[in-house]
Amino acid sequence: MLAPAPTPTPARHDTPIEALRTVYGYDAFRGEQAAIIDHVTAGGDAVVLMPTGGGKSVCYQIPALVREGTGLVVSPLIALMHDQVDALRANGVSAAYLNSTQAAAERAQVERDYLAGRLDLLYVAPERLNTSATQALLQRGRLSVIAIDEAHCVSQWGHDFRPDYLGLGDLAERFPGVPRLALTATATPATHREIAERLRMPQARHFVASFDRPNIQYRIEPKVEPRKQLLAFLRAQPEGAAGIVYALSRKSVDQTAQFLRTQGIDALPYHAGLDAGVRAAHQSRFLREDGVVMVATIAFGMGIDKPDVRFVAHIDLPKSVEGYYQETGRAGRDGEPSVAWMAYGLGDVVQQRRMIDQSPGDRTYKMRLGQHLDAMLALCETVGCRRQNLLGYFGQGADPCGNCDTCLTPPETWDGLVPAQKLLSTIVRLQRERGQAFGAGHLIDILRGARTERIAQQRHDELKTYGIGADLTEQDWRSVIRQLLARGILVAQGDYGTLALSEASTGVLTGSTPVALRRDTLGRGGGGVSSRGRRAAASASLDEADQPLFEALRAWRAEEARRQGVPAYIVFGDATLRALAEHRPSSEAELGGISGIGEKKREAYGEAVLAVIAAA
Repeated sequence: MLAPAPTPTPARHDTPIEALRTVYGYDAFRGEQAAIIDHVTAGGDAVVLMPTGGGKSVCYQIPALVREGTGLVVSPLIALMHDQVDALRANGVSAAYLNSTQAAAERAQVERDYLAGRLDLLYVAPERLNTSATQALLQRGRLSVIAIDEAHCVSQWGHDFRPDYLGLGDLAERFPGVPRLALTATATPATHREIAERLRMPQARHFVASFDRPNIQYRIEPKVEPRKQLLAFLRAQPEGAAGIVYALSRKSVDQTAQFLRTQGIDALPYHAGLDAGVRAAHQSRFLREDGVVMVATIAFGMGIDKPDVRFVAHIDLPKSVEGYYQETGRAGRDGEPSVAWMAYGLGDVVQQRRMIDQSPGDRTYKMRLGQHLDAMLALCETVGCRRQNLLGYFGQGADPCGNCDTCLTPPETWDGLVPAQKLLSTIVRLQRERGQAFGAGHLIDILRGARTERIAQQRHDELKTYGIGADLTEQDWRSVIRQLLARGILVAQGDYGTLALSEASTGVLTGSTPVALRRDTLGRGGGGVSSRGRRAAASASLDEADQPLFEALRAWRAEEARRQGVPAYIVFGDATLRALAEHRPSSEAELGGISGIGEKKREAYGEAVLAVIAAA
């Protein structure tokens, strides 16, 4: 249930830094926050690109606390508005939302509070904002700032396009004197420009924070038995760690969640095909309990405000680097060491190419989808630093990180020209001599000289290329084909993924195009942050003598969160608990010096926290 209603006359704050200290309990802004907040507070528009966990919400919440009126937050995340408002109210902020989940009486009360000027922040979904009734309501009150969250949803080329976002450009005319912020955690320079254009923000100042998430270790390994590989990865994670596993289809989500449960993993499915009540219950467990693994399609996760997600795993290839970055960015929002793991294989490439070919849309649209996939494949196949590749896609430079799988164990490369020629020659002979085309599995059988019923029936053992690739294993050949597909030297066609030559094949057949391939090593990404190291990460900065108090504070926080029916982070984050364990304040005045404890939380929890510390 919602936290108790706020006082009817919210206190205004004289300056942004005073609001930060009083409400949030922090002494200084991070990165670009101060510049963004000063610009918006002064009345300017802004387009803000900031990674997940970078503190985007503060950039509109504080201007709303300093300027006169109510801050309007446009968010597509109806299911999360409850927790967002709870978190604000826990800090003493007068916040509410309007959405379809409310009873008429509750909506009416929120509308009265807005018109009376009793709200600091009001959350609405874009589809509700675009109704004439909501527009009329907002124009009768006073808005201080308009924040458009997840602004990349306005991009028609993006992976999260939502038509309702296109109507948000009209806000410029309806509220001409109200500063607007468009915020996103993922956008290329082209999408960045499209956001400003479609939202009609020509005078907006653009703020681009670093997209680097140094606490996330990126690991990608060849897909052989994905569920077993996933299980091994999950069992190497800290006890009680929460995480998200992404799969492409609802069927895969259900089957993977069931498999993990049979292996003792507390896994829950989440996708649009589940009943709304089931989805809400699963999301609530994920937010409020430790150790829950959510297996989901990309329908889950946008805006999820759970700072201590320790890992994000993909068992299917994301469609774009933007999608991959956004999904992996849901790990480690608290700044602690986290892992982004993926199993990627030949089937992913064939499936994604087929989906593009079969997608509705003109040639330009399909070409754009192909470009997105090519960039994702380049990230998977790189022999260089994954973080460097990822940041380069967003137009930002970086040195090798020294922490991703390719930095920790640089992959070997080998000359794949001759195997590539053998494969291409086999495809050519089948087409020219037999008028046939086949997928990867049968081609590998021909090259390796397998004696299968299909080869005998088709008399493919009579081909000159039969058995000329017996020096490579089946997995080696799958790696060769995957990499040739990723580079466009091969193309997959039709529903069955039959392989054919491309324009780029000619140079390989003639030997004029070199083919350097990476040598797959299963589990190559196992190095780096060890399981033991990640297990200790939550309290890594503490001395051993402070560990018992830290655990006692965590236990108190868990009980308090259960009592209120809210996620644990709404009470206090781990960073604040570590500071309490380290400094051991003995009075409410000393509590005020702990980062993350504002006035409201000191009043609400001070006595209980001091009692836990005194008993340690």
